[in-house]
Amino acid sequence: MNSPSPAPGTPVPPGPGPRSELETLATEAFRPELAEIDELPTLEIARLMNGEDRTVPAAVAGKLPEIAAAVDAVAARMARGGRLVYAGAGTAGRLGVLDASECPPTFDTAPGQVTGVIAGGPDALVTAVEGAEDSAEAARADLDALALTPEDTVVGVSASGRTPYAVGAVAHARALGALTVGLSCNPDSPLAAAAEHGIEIVTGPELITGSTRLKAGTAQKLVLNMLSTITMIRLGKTYGNLMVDVRASNEKLRARSRRIVAHATGAGDAEVERALAATGGEVKHAVLVLLADVDGPTAARLLEDSGGRLRAALAAAGG
Repeated sequence: MNSPSPAPGTPVPPGPGPRSELETLATEAFRPELAEIDELPTLEIARLMNGEDRTVPAAVAGKLPEIAAAVDAVAARMARGGRLVYAGAGTAGRLGVLDASECPPTFDTAPGQVTGVIAGGPDALVTAVEGAEDSAEAARADLDALALTPEDTVVGVSASGRTPYAVGAVAHARALGALTVGLSCNPDSPLAAAAEHGIEIVTGPELITGSTRLKAGTAQKLVLNMLSTITMIRLGKTYGNLMVDVRASNEKLRARSRRIVAHATGAGDAEVERALAATGGEVKHAVLVLLADVDGPTAARLLEDSGGRLRAALAAAGG
């Protein structure tokens, strides 16, 4: 005899197996108060989503000490030549690859200095590769292809904090002596436990049950922004809040380069153009040419001797 179905919104006691494990996760929880969201006016749904999104920065703010500690550890290794590697599946993996792909044009990072691996490989960036996230072995293979060293850092990213690909990547990297960071959106996650630096941004149940591309995805993007950006600041990739290592690969970025040099030096348009011409368009070098009153080759040497840090090069030049 079949048991009667529970009334809508009635909690269902979890049974054994993967379903019961998912139901213990904050990111997977069902919100009965939203059970009729599809009946609401579009503007009201938009207001609800906006209200949900406003809770994310506060959740990130509560973990700033953990984020800062991870950044300092990452920067120390990268200063010695290490790489920053993101590993994840689905939305989390795509966010890692996105953050890595934006570092070369923004900070002129070397090829492979910041990179991302995603469960299922490049095809998973645009289509779902079913089952790929369940393979810790695939994560180990993807990292072995990078020939990790103890100077490298692997950041596992997973909203649930239990994705085998992300957990397997962190566990394997740690066994090889690399620095490890685990970024998740649930408390007491296996991913955070596996990493030296666990960062758990608890964003709670989603507007659409289990759709962790929403608040959890936003939280992960905010933290990845911090990890890469502040690490680059620590590595001397900025001068104040100016992107002096920007790679001017298109007209927009060339215009930005001119503005950056002007902001940093107070020089007029003609002086800025001359300095950029003398340094092959290198923003950091052009700033040094103008502020230290040196020629292009001297600016290049000073920056080389200063590890690419503009403030140190200026001090060395007496600027």
